[in-house]
Amino acid sequence: MKRIAYILLFLLAIGSLQAETRKDIKYMPNELRIGWGDMLFESLMWHNPKSIIQTMPTDYRRVYQEDFRHHQHLFLEYQYRFKYWFGLGAMVDLGEVDWQNVTRDGQGKEVARDPGHYFYNITIMPTMRFTYLHHENVNLYSGLGLGMVINGGTELNEIGKRTEIGFATNITVLGISANYKRWFATVEFGGLYGLRNANTIYMASSRIFSASIGARF
Repeated sequence: MKRIAYILLFLLAIGSLQAETRKDIKYMPNELRIGWGDMLFESLMWHNPKSIIQTMPTDYRRVYQEDFRHHQHLFLEYQYRFKYWFGLGAMVDLGEVDWQNVTRDGQGKEVARDPGHYFYNITIMPTMRFTYLHHENVNLYSGLGLGMVINGGTELNEIGKRTEIGFATNITVLGISANYKRWFATVEFGGLYGLRNANTIYMASSRIFSASIGARF
């Protein structure tokens, strides 16, 4: 009997939470947020060389990419909540990395330095969100986005182009939203992926962690 009573109390609590959620959505179905995300993939892939050749003649020359700066992800997202558990929207995300090309001789000494090299990824995609716990103060949700990534910068590809377009997806495994009236703040765990083909990957598990602030109206 105690177990049945606990189950009934849980169902009543969930029912009251959903009723409050439907009331909120009726008057504030729109969400707009701005956020920041990490660049774990980029920091693992593009970093200062671990070793510099120091066993060659001094007239030997080699260019190293050094002094990387990962400017992290910045994103803007809009969502329209059709139901207490489902919303559709769109997101724009920007991430950039820049570095310097440093020419060194066979003894590792710097010969020349060429700053100003960079690449960027602009991701544009429609998004959907599935909320499985709605409360006046805390929401738990997951999400999915499918769209495209625009990759550009100072580097040329194999056919001499600076800009390429590829497929992109964003997976939110777990999102947590803390709410105060019409304002909210979120933290999310997931991954942003972008690729042109099997040999050209722009992002893989990038933006694993992100945080944002926003408003409902």
